[in-house]
Amino acid sequence: MPNKEFDEKVTINAFKDLSAAKAVVYIMIASGLVLIFLFWLLYFRDGAEVIPAWVFNLPAVNAFFNSVATIFLILGFLEIKKRNFERHMQYNLSAFVASAVFLISYVLYHNFVGHTPFPGEGWIRPVYFTILISHIILSVVVVPLILSSFFFAFAGKFSIHRKISKFTFPIWIYVSITGVIIFFVLRQYV
Repeated sequence: MPNKEFDEKVTINAFKDLSAAKAVVYIMIASGLVLIFLFWLLYFRDGAEVIPAWVFNLPAVNAFFNSVATIFLILGFLEIKKRNFERHMQYNLSAFVASAVFLISYVLYHNFVGHTPFPGEGWIRPVYFTILISHIILSVVVVPLILSSFFFAFAGKFSIHRKISKFTFPIWIYVSITGVIIFFVLRQYV
């Protein structure tokens, strides 16, 4: 049974008063706009003519923040198993911040560099693309799941939050870990 004092501390009245249907529509619109922007950035916009040297450090920064998000997600999972709701929320908010910083860094990198083709040949090519395609598909899926999980937690609708989070957690972990794997594979070839 959740702690009522914690529930009241976490609940944001504006979220509590918003219907679930409206919230999901807003979340889907925001997620769709992010997806359209990233698709445009990667596939329809050329990189910059002049790329500052620091930009080439951003893939490592991205991998770092994906790793940090993974650690916070695992810590948050362990805390919810102990029914420590406050620590669970703190770790998950930290994972969200790490993922948001990753996304900003990712956009910044691709703003300068554009699309990064994979030059690897042989057995690594299908392995890489299997990981990459699953990573891309699940990263599209996980954004609205993350936003929905947080919305329902902040709205005080914890039973819905728990149901959505059972899908959000493993997908978010997978996307974070495969992001790091993609970095290390690309690093060997680019």
